[in-house]
Amino acid sequence: MQATFRNWTAAATLCWAAWACATPADTSRPPTPAPAPPPAESAPSDAGAPADSDTASVGLLLMAHGGGQEWNEGVKQAIGGLRDRIPVAIAFGMASPHTLQASLDSLGQRGVRTVAVVRLFVSGASFLHPTEYLFGLRPDAPARAMIGHRMVDGDELTPLRTDARILLDRNGLAGSDQAGRILLARADATARTPSETGVLLIGHGMGDEGENREVLTAMEDAAEVLRSSGYADVGVATLREDWAAARAEAEEQIRASVARMGEEHATVVVIPYRVHGFGPYAKVLDGLKYVATEGLLPHPLVTEWIAGRTTETLCAAGLRSPLGPCGMAFQPELQSRGNPRAGESFPNGDSP
Repeated sequence: MQATFRNWTAAATLCWAAWACATPADTSRPPTPAPAPPPAESAPSDAGAPADSDTASVGLLLMAHGGGQEWNEGVKQAIGGLRDRIPVAIAFGMASPHTLQASLDSLGQRGVRTVAVVRLFVSGASFLHPTEYLFGLRPDAPARAMIGHRMVDGDELTPLRTDARILLDRNGLAGSDQAGRILLARADATARTPSETGVLLIGHGMGDEGENREVLTAMEDAAEVLRSSGYADVGVATLREDWAAARAEAEEQIRASVARMGEEHATVVVIPYRVHGFGPYAKVLDGLKYVATEGLLPHPLVTEWIAGRTTETLCAAGLRSPLGPCGMAFQPELQSRGNPRAGESFPNGDSP
């Protein structure tokens, strides 16, 4: 396992590799006002792509939390290499009806009739109910929804206007092969001796207990990658940042974990299991000794994940993907600088 992850070279990323998808994409909204199309047929297992060869009218709508300029630029950079293959629109703002509608309008003006919606969130449960409602994929509005940074009543939401067919991917980054490889690279770039290093992965978390357990379980996949690569002690935690009571308890547990690792190991590495940045963890860990790393962005493997989820979403609907054959993974070309592993970041924003 250690050799598998540590010796992944830039040259290897120029090849096609088998795509390990999480769960099938869900296709449930036909174009309006046209009648609903018949259910898509699955492609034969030995077919390179479904019979429908029209890729000119499909597009990608990427949903992302959004943040400051650096945060947003990181997302734009992640899809930069896809823009010449498929029409792309980004909707920042945590399922904001305004940015989603603007993205749909933009894609429609470019002739897109089928929209693959991929959500660049760590948890697949993030903003899922309001997203499904806004896209007309479920009839019931959420009781409450976080739109932008404002909590609103569900009856304030109005389904989006579009004639496009909507294909929604319900997966998040957590648990993906790409996330595990990126987080291993973050640890490797920081720790001199894995056998003497403790690592804590910290995620945002969810308010609902069941959904939070699902996030922690998905984070364990990346933790196991690190353990198998020789790290002495690897833990996972969520701060549950937006829920005061749960957060207070989580802060105590996180501080205790980092303090214990500091007593038992030469180095403690704290990795944010976040799309971008270190989040509020520096304040939470004030006074403790540890080394901080970046989140999942910037990294070219995020591009691979976005392209793979787009392809799975389109193929599940019986459509071809402009990003590659069904069942295969898009591999972003890495600019070789000293033959880095695919898991390494590039300085000065030079990643593709």
